[in-house]
Amino acid sequence: MQVTMTVNGEAVTREIEGRLLLVHFLRDTLGLTGTHWGCDTSNCGTCVVLMDGEPVKSCTVLAAMAGGHEIRTVEGLAAGGELDPVQRGFMNCHGLQCGFCTPGMMMTARALLDRNPDPTEHEIREAISGQICRCTGYKNIVESIRWAAAEQAGVRSTLEPMTVGSAS
Repeated sequence: MQVTMTVNGEAVTREIEGRLLLVHFLRDTLGLTGTHWGCDTSNCGTCVVLMDGEPVKSCTVLAAMAGGHEIRTVEGLAAGGELDPVQRGFMNCHGLQCGFCTPGMMMTARALLDRNPDPTEHEIREAISGQICRCTGYKNIVESIRWAAAEQAGVRSTLEPMTVGSAS
């Protein structure tokens, strides 16, 4: 069957098998390997992408179901050569260790900040609660998202990058 969708702002049309998962369409068909495939059971959240601005686990969505929708992957976060505030937050606040969960975490963070530009720590933790990080203990991930929120609000734009343990 033929499927057409918008991926990171670009319309794409491909012939696919009806049972192809979105995660495999993105990785294997389009070569967008930033979206990770982790557990095969939709428990880990490493495969989160945005579909029409909402986070979805791409291992639970058939590529055919994404037809006509707008998909945004971690490769689509940076714009015009500039990293997204979420990407800068994860870098500046050490929100990653092995990096495997990071793309899904960043996409969930982007969706959260798009609908709530000033989330509380509780709201951040609730937003990422469907994702598993086996390395960080989540503290730096939460701080990374808080940093990105402040950066978007213009609070940190002229400050030096934050380091672990510094005041927010």
